[in-house]
Amino acid sequence: CIDVVAADDDDDVRYVAEDGKICLDEVQESIRMPKFDARVAEASLESRSLEIPAEISESFREYVTLIASAYRDNPFHNFEHACHVTMSVNKLLSRVVTPDIAAPNNFNSLRRGREEVAAEIHNFTHGITSDPMAVFAIVFAALIHDVDHQGISNAQLIKEEPTMGELYRNKSVAEQNSVDVAWDILMSPRFKNLRKYIFGTQSELLKFRQLLVNVVLATDIFDKELGQLRKDRWERAFHDDGSLPGSIINNLRATIVMEHIIQASDV
Repeated sequence: CIDVVAADDDDDVRYVAEDGKICLDEVQESIRMPKFDARVAEASLESRSLEIPAEISESFREYVTLIASAYRDNPFHNFEHACHVTMSVNKLLSRVVTPDIAAPNNFNSLRRGREEVAAEIHNFTHGITSDPMAVFAIVFAALIHDVDHQGISNAQLIKEEPTMGELYRNKSVAEQNSVDVAWDILMSPRFKNLRKYIFGTQSELLKFRQLLVNVVLATDIFDKELGQLRKDRWERAFHDDGSLPGSIINNLRATIVMEHIIQASDV
C-alpha cells in the first residue's frame, strides 16, 4: 500500500507494506517495461551533463554511509562484497548493447539518427537501457542486497533466529530482511528530499520498489519455489508457442536479464 504522509510533509510519498505482507508477496513473474520514448532516450544521452544538487549528493552519500554501517563484519557477506557486486552490475549494464551497433565494422549504423539508433538499442535490450529507473534500481539493489546479513545460510539463520524466520515464512529470510532494512532507512524523514528527487511520481516509487524486491530476492538461488518460477518464466519467454503478445514476452525477457545480471555479479 502507499502511505501519503500528513499535509505538513508537503508531497512526500512513502511505501508502507500492508499488515502481514512481506517482500516475498511482492515478487512478480515479470516487470512491465516502458515503450520506446524518444524524449527519454534523448534525455538519457544528455544525462552525463546533468548536475545533481549538492544537497542531494550529500544526502545520498549519507544514505550509503548508513547502509555501509548496517553491513556486518562477515568474511564474505560484507560491504566490500556489496561494492564488488555493485561495480560488476554497473559494468554489465554498460555492456548491454546491440552488437549490430557496437561492432567496429558497422559504422554506417552509427550515422543514422540518434533516435533510430536508440530505438534499436531499446528493442534489443527489451527496454532496459532506456529505462533510467530500472538501471538505477538494479545498481541500488546490488548495493543493499546483503545489508544486515549474518554470514550464514538461510537454513542456519532460521534455526538461530526462529522469530525472524517466522516473520518471513522461512523463505529467503536474509534477502527479505536486507530489503526491509534498506527500505526503512530510505523511508526515514531525513531522506525526504532524496526521495522527492528520485521519485517524481507515486508510480515511479512503486516501480522502483518492484524492481528492488525482484532483483534482491533473485540473489536467493537456493529456494526451490523461486527457482521453479524462474524456470517456468524462461520457458514462457523463450519457448512460447506464439500465443503470448510480444509485449508480455518482452517483459518476461527483460526481467530475466535484470535478475541474471545481479546473479552473475553476486559471486
